[in-house]
This record gives sequence, structure tokens and C-alpha cells, in this order.
Amino acid sequence: MKLNPDKMAFGRHETFALRYGWLSKGFQNLLKTPGILESDDATVVLGVGRNMVTSIRYWLRACQMISPVDNTPTELGNLLLTDDGFDPYLEDEATIWLLHWLLVTNSEQATSLYWFFCLFHKAEFTVQELATALTDFANDKMANRKKVSSSTLKNDAALICRMYTQSKADARAPLEDALDSPFSLLGLVHHSSASKLYQSRPAARSALPLGVLGFAVCQLFEEKQLTAIPMEDFMYSRENLAAPGAVFRLSESDLVAKLERLVDFIPGVFEIRDTAGQHQLYMIAKRTPIDFLVKHYHESLEGIAA
Repeated sequence: MKLNPDKMAFGRHETFALRYGWLSKGFQNLLKTPGILESDDATVVLGVGRNMVTSIRYWLRACQMISPVDNTPTELGNLLLTDDGFDPYLEDEATIWLLHWLLVTNSEQATSLYWFFCLFHKAEFTVQELATALTDFANDKMANRKKVSSSTLKNDAALICRMYTQSKADARAPLEDALDSPFSLLGLVHHSSASKLYQSRPAARSALPLGVLGFAVCQLFEEKQLTAIPMEDFMYSRENLAAPGAVFRLSESDLVAKLERLVDFIPGVFEIRDTAGQHQLYMIAKRTPIDFLVKHYHESLEGIAA
């Protein structure tokens, strides 16, 4: 979760944005045939080309569904994507929000996305401006290491925009280019009125479930190893740590309102106090991040059943 300049990675996606079905298909075939993602049979089993197999494996790792060391399923992968998991086919939008958090906070596997959501603060930009800023960041952090190629960083910048923006209808565009990533549903990046401009601004995110926010908040408490965190630390990324407000592009007022509601989501876990003139969120009872997901999905399934 914490950015380590010695462990940064760029351009491992083979220029393919994550697509619907890839995580489910890759994960479930991995359960049936361990090692399939490194096998010569993967192209036949998954029904995609060799480069896409590499990309699917990368996105499974980057979204923390499988281990980057040995490609075995993680606890979260099993919780979500097994046949009897909470959401094996990404039908609940909460899962997309959760995967977004898991991806952006995975600074070792998805450094460009961590940088964009946590450190890049320009609200309106072109792909070229994004690439230039990303290059400056990479060169600064990797001053004593081999430089990343400019083409790799340009591809990463273009992929961020492509993966988080809904496609414009264009009859001349190839079908492959019109397939939106699931992250485009979140509305975190938009085409601006000018054709080459994109926007990514803080806003109220009514669709962000409290269970996913609770997962993120609880992870930040675990990472900091504290029982009290200033409210502003949930808004702005500090100490090379991702902040929920930045990752979810929340306005300050919406973040505060959501944290106030989170106090009642699982009673007795969090409490907001004013200490020495500073608003802080206290964790007064030990809970794991997964507890918040379990509550969300159980309530979601009960709602469907009702």
C-alpha cells in the first residue's frame, strides 16, 4: 500500500486495459488448472492471444486477486471470484469500487495508477500533459536507477484515460477500442468539452458503498498502526500512503459525511472526536477490513433475496 521508490513498476499491462470478464475468466481457470497462466495452453483455454494472457495475469496481480510471487489466489480473490464467492462476475458495482481501491493502492504493481490518483492534482489535462508529469515523477523517484522508457510512460498515461473514461461513440473505431473497462462506470475521469481534454475532479460519490469505504479506512488504520487518524489524512495522501478521499476522488464534505455514516455502519468500531481542535477518527474496537466487505455483501444478497 505504501509507495516504495525501490519497488515501482510501469507498463506491464501489454497496453491492454482491464476488460469485463478477464478477472473472472482468468481466476476461475486458474482454480481449475493451477499454473494455466504460464502454460502454452493458456491462449486456447482463455480464448485470447499470448499478449492478452500476459495482460490478464498482470491485472489479476495488480488487482490483488492473485499473488505476484506464485500466481496463487489471494484471500480476497477467493472471497470474491470463486463460484460461490460474493461476486464472481462483477455484478455488484461495489466490487468495481473495491477493485479500484485494490488496484490504485498496489503501488508496486500499478505505480502509474497510484501516482495519478494520489499524487497528480491537475483537474483538467491532456494525455500528453499526463505523460509529461508521469515522466517527471518517474525520473525523480528513479534518479539512481535505470530510466523507464518514454514510450512506456506514454502508454501508461494513455491507458489511465482509456480505462477510466467511457468511450465516445465512433463508428470508425475498431470494436476492441470501444470495449469499456469496468472502471469507466465509476465516473472518476471524464472527457472534457474540448476533444483532447480530460477531467478528474473531487465530487460527491453517492454510489460508493460504505462497506468499501470501511474496508479502505480499516486498511489505512492497519498500515499506520494507529488508533486515531486525523480526518484530513483520509482525504490527502501523505507519507507515501494512499488516502480514500484521493483514490475515490471525493470532495472534502462528502468524505466527512461518509465517515460520519461509517460510524454507524458497524456500531462500536469507529468514533469521531475533536481532540485539541483537530477532528480525528478513532478505531475503538478491532475489526478487519474484510469484516466491512462481508457486511456489505451479506446485506446486498439479502436485499436481492427480499
